[in-house]
Amino acid sequence: MNKFRLLVCLLSIIFSLDVYTQSDAEILKKIYKTSLTNGKSYDWLNHLSNQIGGRLSGSLNAEKAVNYTKEELDKLGLDKVWLQPVMVPKWIRGFKEHAFIESEKGKKTTVNICALGGSVATAALGLKANVVEVKNFEDLETLGKNNIEGKIVFYNRPMQVDLINTFEAYGGCVNQRYKGAVEAVKYGAAGVIVRSMNLRLDDFPHTGSMTYGDLPVKDRIPSAAISTNDAELLSTMLKLDKSIKFYFKQSCKQLKDVLSYNVIGQITGSEFPNEYMIVGGHLDSWDLGDGSHDDGAGVVQSMDVLRLLKESEITPKRSIRVVLFMNEENGLRGGKKYAEEAKKKGENHVFALESDAGGFTPRGFSFDCNDASFNQVLSWQPLFKPYLIHYFEKGGSGADVGPLKTETNVLAGLRPDSQRYFDHHHASNDTFDAVNKRELELGAATMTALVYLFDKYGVNPIVNETQIKK
Repeated sequence: MNKFRLLVCLLSIIFSLDVYTQSDAEILKKIYKTSLTNGKSYDWLNHLSNQIGGRLSGSLNAEKAVNYTKEELDKLGLDKVWLQPVMVPKWIRGFKEHAFIESEKGKKTTVNICALGGSVATAALGLKANVVEVKNFEDLETLGKNNIEGKIVFYNRPMQVDLINTFEAYGGCVNQRYKGAVEAVKYGAAGVIVRSMNLRLDDFPHTGSMTYGDLPVKDRIPSAAISTNDAELLSTMLKLDKSIKFYFKQSCKQLKDVLSYNVIGQITGSEFPNEYMIVGGHLDSWDLGDGSHDDGAGVVQSMDVLRLLKESEITPKRSIRVVLFMNEENGLRGGKKYAEEAKKKGENHVFALESDAGGFTPRGFSFDCNDASFNQVLSWQPLFKPYLIHYFEKGGSGADVGPLKTETNVLAGLRPDSQRYFDHHHASNDTFDAVNKRELELGAATMTALVYLFDKYGVNPIVNETQIKK
């Protein structure tokens, strides 16, 4: 028996040495092969999307998603899996919204709208008023209260189509959705309609968060998104007849905050257990579709990172966590709570990677880090080139990992091809059938590869001169 144990021990040591001496290129090849031939992300997403569905913060489906993902992480044999309590807002859409354009002759043309997340309802019988079209907040000031009071403000600034980075195009016009109501109220508007954040022309209205700031509840006005096709129609009709009216009805409601959870799993580091590296996505989604791209894809890819490390027989030096954040869409409570607890416990988070840009073909990463760490990352580009991963840029990371930022750590965001992302973002066509299995699995492998490299080589702690001066 002692000889048998000795033999097992020797074989284990020999095997460990073999893994250790494998080149980084060989390790990455193994990770990609395992993900593409034995991935779990697509199956997990199938259940999350088709058996649970849209996971709005505070909803029953969000609760089901918490339970499901915890159960699946438990099955992976991680060192620790737990739930982190967090209070989240609970907003409900109510009955399906209804809207039409009414001409002077009484002809009604039905259009596609959806309430913006956080909006108040219209009156029980709906809201009907004349419409004033604007492109930005400066237009409101130019028109003034006399031309806006009692009317519905129609924000119709499209995403800039000639920008290759579609997230830049999104950032260039999303303020009209988020702050449109607050600005319109200043001029006595009765309601707000916003062109959907979408680069193509279709009939899908896209929801998303909006704010009233500190505006009293009694002064809040209903806000909805209109599909791009119908935005074009409304704009054309207004050019021909400024007297047309717009009607919409929605029954959404903001309720009291409720208890929810971040879902966390951990592989404890073999050499530096008190240095934490996390990978994650947000478990909540909007309610119109099933949230497959935003952000079911990021959730299951992040889960698969830990599984792929185990399947590839990689023993991390540092503690690797998967964090499935709750409430990114309308509050960021999960990301803030995780960072708050980490700070309270004095945890040293050296690296954090987020996937929240859809399950499309991975192109690379963006990094929020100092120059020394970024130069280290650039030295790894040749390892990713065989997988057509070439995009390594300094820039943003992700909303949920953002609160973890320090001067010396590295935050990163997976950057898939973004050209089709906003076709589905926050809309009813963000569904499982829009996700390609191979693209999803390539993303999971790409994330795992980066985690492996940062774990092996660590984060360069050198701070550049600019940061020192600060």
